Formats: sequence, structure tokens, C-alpha cells
Amino acid sequence: MSPRSHMKPLAGTAAALLLVAGSGLLVGCGAETRGGAAGSDPQAVAAQTAMHGQAQQPLQTTAADWKSLAAALGRTGTLMKGTVYRVPLPRKDLAVTTQGITIKPGLALGGYATFAKYHDGTMLMGDLVITEDELPKVTDALQTAGIEQTALHKHLLQQSPAIWWTHVHAMGNPVALAKGLKSALAATAIPPASPPPATQPPIDLDTAGIDKAIGRKGTADGGIYKFSIPRKNTVTDGMHVLPSALGITTGINFQPLGGNRAAINGDFVMAAPEVQKVIRALRKGGIDIVELHNHALNDQPRVFYMHFWATGDGVTLAKALRPALNATALAPTS
Repeated sequence: MSPRSHMKPLAGTAAALLLVAGSGLLVGCGAETRGGAAGSDPQAVAAQTAMHGQAQQPLQTTAADWKSLAAALGRTGTLMKGTVYRVPLPRKDLAVTTQGITIKPGLALGGYATFAKYHDGTMLMGDLVITEDELPKVTDALQTAGIEQTALHKHLLQQSPAIWWTHVHAMGNPVALAKGLKSALAATAIPPASPPPATQPPIDLDTAGIDKAIGRKGTADGGIYKFSIPRKNTVTDGMHVLPSALGITTGINFQPLGGNRAAINGDFVMAAPEVQKVIRALRKGGIDIVELHNHALNDQPRVFYMHFWATGDGVTLAKALRPALNATALAPTS
């Protein structure tokens, strides 16, 4: 579905001056310091933006702009649409079962960290998949680094071992963000990302039928058939526009179980008026509700996320999901 500054919207000249007076701390007003004439100073641009109540768009970047962050983090990512640098953090080290089904990492264990640059700093948003034993140590490391935890929940019902998902957020210098996140990852056994297979494993599902039922075309990824659907409305966080690649997408994943059967998991991204409609649609289709929560502290409009679970014939499940999708404001197909 994280793929989110959690400052309250700033008002007035004094608040804007506070924004640009930040000292590089990870949370709040940490601005990256750059030289240049006053007229082109990014901090001055941020001040003008805040004073006029205009949310900042993320800056366009290149892969080279993220080399120092990747080196500090010790992990590399992929640049998405020139704005979001996404580092995958899947739990390929864990053997997680729920209701007798062994969960593939791509179905529900795909943690990540995303980064986007703005005029007043770099934003970190991510979702870490951690064991119950790791959770206290990860929490302490994040708090020591000044990285906010904005959600703590589960994506699955009964599961073994016990797994938690925690969303993280911070604003500041990209290298400092990476070092802070690395300290939290060091408290886990999350392995380095492995290269994708040369060829995708076969998907034992009627993918054409699933595509028709969903109304969009999915993607095969590591043995999982996936849909990632952004919302059509703009979401902001404090004074920052959030691109969908930061995790503001509805994610639907199908794990083949044999004989065209599948386990489905993922999360719906919803505005408040859509939540009950989606719940009713999913339950009418026999799909279980797992969690309802927020990923952010200060998003506007408020965005809610709901995880779900079911097993059955793949096309039948896709047909059951379609009314819930239709109850949300999704971006049109391209």
C-alpha cells in the first residue's frame, strides 16, 4: 500500500522563521544547509513557502544524489520517478506461518525505507518488519536517533513467530537519517537485499482473470502477484506534498497456494468517509479485517490504512476485492 513531516501546519511569519532556524536535528525543522545567493537559498524558499501556506513538492533528484545516503545506510535502493529513493527491507530470514500457510516475504514481510528531498530537508518514511523480541531494541534505537515511530501494528492474524510492523518518520540531513536508521536495523536480523531473480517464478493463478476482476494489470514479483494503486487526491504532511511512492498506495498481493487458489494480504488506503464502506465490502466478500490504523501523525487529509486476509480461488477473491476498491478514490488507470 508506506509505502509519510509530522509537524503541525505552520502559520505566520514567526512560525516560518522557526522552520528555517533548524539546527539539523532529525525531527522537526532539520534543514540541509546549502550555500548560494539569498534569492536562491533553499532555506529562504522554504520560509516563503511556509509563510504563504503552500506545501512543498519533493525535489527532482538523480541516483547520484543518493550515493552518500546509501553508503551511510550500508544498503542501496531504487530511485522512483526521480523523487523517492526506496530501500527494500524484506524479512527473507524469517519463516512465518499463519493459519498453516508459510508466508512468502513478498506477500506481507516486505519492509522498506523511503526518502524524498525537499527544500528544507530530506524526509524519511518507512515500515520495518520486526520480531517481538527485536521490538524493544528497535524502539530504543529509533528514539535515540530522533526518528519518530508513527504506527505499530500487525499485517496478519494468528502468526508464528510473533511479528510487528512499525512505521517511522523523520526530517533532516540525509546522511544523519541513514545513520540513525542503520542503528535501528542493527538491532534486527534484516538481511541485505538480494538481487532479483533473472526470471520470475511461475504464478499458479489465473492472472488474466484476476486482472479483469480488479480492473487493472498486476505484476509478478518473486512468486507473488501484486497490485499497487495510488490515490487520486494529493496528500500532504505538514508543509510537504507526499508522493505516492512514499507508501500512500493501496497494495493487494496474491500468494499462489496451488490449483488457482491464493492467500491475499495487503492494505487499503482510505479517507475517513471511505473506511466503513470498505469494511462492509470486504466482509460481504468473506475477507477478514486485520488492522485499521494510521501511518502518519499529521497527514492532510487524514489517511487510514486497513490490512486484510483471506484464502480461496484467486479470481473469486479478486471479484470480492473489487467493490472495496470502488469505494475508494483511486487514481485512474494509465
